[in-house]
Amino acid sequence: MSDSSESLKLYHKKCDHLLKEPEIRFAGIVDKRGKLIAGGFKEGITPYENDETKLQSFFEFVSKTSIRKEFDESLGPINYLAARRDKAVLVSFPFPVTQILLLISAEPTVSIEILAKKVVEIFTDVN
Repeated sequence: MSDSSESLKLYHKKCDHLLKEPEIRFAGIVDKRGKLIAGGFKEGITPYENDETKLQSFFEFVSKTSIRKEFDESLGPINYLAARRDKAVLVSFPFPVTQILLLISAEPTVSIEILAKKVVEIFTDVN
């Protein structure tokens, strides 16, 4: 089995691990083109956004935003980007070395800092 397929299996496993958290609705890995390559919605969850085109546009936007480097020298690299909305919290975690992005959608009650620590615990060996 190739490194690429081994990585995909590992990403699926780690996303599944995140989806066991009660407040997480979606955990997925997106490649540099904004395509979902691993993970997805928690079983039994109905997405708020039914339109696949809008979801794909969101993936592409977050991917482009997270890999921007203009402030890295002065402020350091992006650890994560978070948006708290009325119905959900959206958080993205860039992995610049592999040019992928972890996207998470969670219930609005989630603590972003606790979630970030959980992601670091789960994904440390992938970085």
